[in-house]
Amino acid sequence: MGASEQQLTLPIIKEAWQRISPLVHKTPLQGCRTLKEITGKDVYLKLENIQKTGSFKIRGAVNKIYSLDTRKAMRGIICASAGNHAQGVAWAARACGIPATVVMPKHAPVTKVRATEAYGAKVVLQGSSYDDAYHFACQLQQEKGLVFIHAFDDIDVMAGQGTIALEIMAKKFDVDAIVAPIGGGGLLAGIAVAAKNHNPKIRVIGVQAAGASAMAESLSRGSIVSLPAVQTVADGIAVKRPGDLTFRYIQQYVDDVVLVDDDEIKNGILFMLERGKMATEGAGVAGVAALLANKINVESQNIAVVVSGGNLDPLLLSSIIRSKR
Repeated sequence: MGASEQQLTLPIIKEAWQRISPLVHKTPLQGCRTLKEITGKDVYLKLENIQKTGSFKIRGAVNKIYSLDTRKAMRGIICASAGNHAQGVAWAARACGIPATVVMPKHAPVTKVRATEAYGAKVVLQGSSYDDAYHFACQLQQEKGLVFIHAFDDIDVMAGQGTIALEIMAKKFDVDAIVAPIGGGGLLAGIAVAAKNHNPKIRVIGVQAAGASAMAESLSRGSIVSLPAVQTVADGIAVKRPGDLTFRYIQQYVDDVVLVDDDEIKNGILFMLERGKMATEGAGVAGVAALLANKINVESQNIAVVVSGGNLDPLLLSSIIRSKR
């Protein structure tokens, strides 16, 4: 059965966890006293910023690539990414001995480009956004007969990302809300399906950058919206159009989606650096930013926040520090 014919279910997410758990880190779920003082809630940070390759994306990439027909995959795989999916795919491809091509936007952080190349992938820079890179990657896939690994709109990828929720719930059985960032929606969709099928009372809340609010606008309208342009410091969630599959699952399972602006995201980056002693990228810190800005309005007491990535562009950090002086 092809990925497009599958349904994303809790058993499939559990199967993904069995497949990937020998290969990825089971990241800590760490209480944050400062956020508890600010919010009055018990806040636990799921630290995917210290995952292999610095991001949760390796979970979905490993699950997808390890699920492929080996003969087809040996022709080579290709993906489009703003950076984190790129590194996850490159890492998993190298582990399987499969050649990988990654198309990234021209303005992708140099650190992410170099890291992807260091994992052995061929990097092609194309376009000004993830969506531009995606369309070019689709052309290359057709021309060269490669296997496409979508960054979010794929059942196996979503299932891999959903393993985060399994780890949260195993560590903190009484968690009653999970907050996670949204770009294309793969992370939030996987988490929501896992959490809601485990315990329908768990609140699942997505956080999106105001300058790349495609999923929030799509949910508001009831149909998928494609933005003409995106502008945000959170390059990892700068997506013009949500996925068809992810939209469907988020529409069904997610309780709320809130927006954070760039100043709020920058405050989140500095908070994690100053209080948590951790480097977190804009997309990774979206949930923390929403809590700091008092945008998560839930009655829940035990809130898990997914810190989804730590691949912070040093140039961005430098500009944030200068602007805050």
